[in-house]
Amino acid sequence: MGLGPRLELRQSQQLVMTPQLQLAIKLLTLTNVELEGWIAEELERNPLLAAGDAAEPPEPAGPSGVDAPPDALPAVDDASSAGLEALLRDSIGGGDGPLEADYTGERFHHDCTSDQPADWGERAAQASGEDDGPDFERMAGGEAGLTEVLEAQATARFDGIDLAIARFIIDGLDEAGYLVEPLEEIADRLDVSPARAEAVLREVQMFDPAGVAARSLSECLIAQARAADRCDPAMEKLLNNLDLVARGDMAGLMRLCKLDREDIVDMIRELKSYDPKPGLRYGGETGTPVVPDVFVTRGTDGSWQISLNQATLPRLIIDRDYHSELAAGADKGTHGFLNECVASANWLLKALDQRARTIIRVATEIVRLQQGFFEQGVSQLKPLTLRQVAELIEMHESTVSRVTSNKYLLCDRGQFELKYFFTSGVGSGDGETASALAVKDRIARLIAAEGEDVLSDDKLVELLIGEGFDIARRTVAKYREALGLGSSVQRRRARALRAA
Repeated sequence: MGLGPRLELRQSQQLVMTPQLQLAIKLLTLTNVELEGWIAEELERNPLLAAGDAAEPPEPAGPSGVDAPPDALPAVDDASSAGLEALLRDSIGGGDGPLEADYTGERFHHDCTSDQPADWGERAAQASGEDDGPDFERMAGGEAGLTEVLEAQATARFDGIDLAIARFIIDGLDEAGYLVEPLEEIADRLDVSPARAEAVLREVQMFDPAGVAARSLSECLIAQARAADRCDPAMEKLLNNLDLVARGDMAGLMRLCKLDREDIVDMIRELKSYDPKPGLRYGGETGTPVVPDVFVTRGTDGSWQISLNQATLPRLIIDRDYHSELAAGADKGTHGFLNECVASANWLLKALDQRARTIIRVATEIVRLQQGFFEQGVSQLKPLTLRQVAELIEMHESTVSRVTSNKYLLCDRGQFELKYFFTSGVGSGDGETASALAVKDRIARLIAAEGEDVLSDDKLVELLIGEGFDIARRTVAKYREALGLGSSVQRRRARALRAA
């Protein structure tokens, strides 16, 4: 067979992420606070966009059970809005990973109570007044970060190589004030002995706030005990055995410290006044404000009304008069630019409208499916998945996931993230399933109401089964630990410690 050229035809299909689709996806993921900032940037970028009065929230629908269906929103007089909705329904999520996550696991954190900037002492006030030194006026105003506060104290306390060591230590602290960089590496880098670096570290740990630059919780608390002149051998032994304190093992602590029960209780009381995260007093990152995206209110007829929080969002319009003024006598290039601005503004308005419609549709289904929660509380939460809501509103799961991420719903019972309402389920005696959050709530209530007899996990299982929950002991233990509640032994020891 001879060699020669050959012509082949191949046909393939692929999803193209158009700029319009990318814009629609981006707007879905934004919270109200983020959207407000993004709209402000668009107003600066597009000269034909103008901000009117704040957008009016959608009017609730009729008096049926759950109000505000999608058709309650004002329509956009453009046939292309239907195309955008089709893009959102059919195209979003083409390469997304698994979306069904377990949202029942809570994360607990225990921040320190002392979050106000403290006076960092007279030593810092004696720092040298070099031109490149810290801004003391700003520190006095409470605007200084942890690094600046410690740098000022180090400048006042050290000089030469010791000052260099102190600065390296300060640079190696995390937000909570703990030293995360190995001290040996700092010593090697500066070519000093580990003993000298250790001595400087001990001095830095006595800076205000006391306990900074510690390498462990025990070391942090020991430094604070030294600063308070309470670090005797018995206190040091107690702080080096915090696991016994956490378990409430009074007998073990008494045997270890060779003290009676009264002294141990006094030491623990002293320990509670210490700050486990001293660095958080200064310069912590400002948390993003949580603003509700959806309001759920009870109507006069008893029905639930859902509306968007649009109080902070301006009503965007296209300034036709300004467009006509600019287009008059403009050259070809200017006309092209103005046409691009008009097209961009039109797509933005349609995307914002579609975002509002999608959020309302998702929130409406959540309220309808979890109506028991809004009427009676968390005990009436039902298991719910993203797939269930997606099928009801005929959209992709990824769209529901984007709509519910970092968006909050405000109702009479408080403010909740939309994903709070998506929970796994456990069996119940009536053949239906109960929400894991409802079971956790019941476990917490039973433990909070326990009297002299502390409830074991077996007893909790017995009580829950008596209430109609089909649940295993290991599940009760898992939920109890997720709630941050100790075992029956730990709770009994903690109760005895409080009573002492």
